[in-house]
Amino acid sequence: MDRVLIIGVSGGIGMALADALRPQGTEVVGLSRSGNGLDITDEASVEAHLGALDGPFDGIIVATGALEIDGAEPEKTIRAISARAMADQFAVNAIGPALVLRHAARLLPREGRTVCAVLTARVGSIGDNRIGGWTSYRAAKAAANQIVHTTSIELGRTHPEMICVALHPGTVKTPFTEKYLGRHPAVPASEAAENLLRVMSGLTPEQSGGFYDWAGEEVVW
Repeated sequence: MDRVLIIGVSGGIGMALADALRPQGTEVVGLSRSGNGLDITDEASVEAHLGALDGPFDGIIVATGALEIDGAEPEKTIRAISARAMADQFAVNAIGPALVLRHAARLLPREGRTVCAVLTARVGSIGDNRIGGWTSYRAAKAAANQIVHTTSIELGRTHPEMICVALHPGTVKTPFTEKYLGRHPAVPASEAAENLLRVMSGLTPEQSGGFYDWAGEEVVW
């Protein structure tokens, strides 16, 4: 990819993706809350920041996300949910990416291979859910997966070589996951970025609309 837009470039994975791409000669345009004031939960902010960009980009990566918002930790049981915490999860993890994807048709060229990737999570898989819990986060990520799939269908009509996918980066050592790693194996953000870029480079337009993990394996919806 020659020119890539990364949303959430100041985060652990977003920054690692930028650091991996630049030595390859890729021009990286990055947006984030801390660096540019982009608030993906605010429609006006997304419109102002993305509306000011000039394409084309041959890659768009949405690397935003939050597991814990305003001190609300993932619920251990459905009995612990609150409307506010659930709404916050949807605002960051589903509505935000949707607002970004609203600009994809304009920012991606209609001809040639392009990639539009949204980082979601395996816990957003309904079929893979075996233990329950984390209701709000799971539901928001499942919604993000549906948003990606729907976008891939719509953009495929005008951008036939575009690949729009949801990607699970694996468990990554970042401040985002620090409290929740426990004994789960995790990889540094730099390794996760290399894995994700390898997956993106190997995908074909026929795989657009899918949900894939860091190894390129398809994840059940």
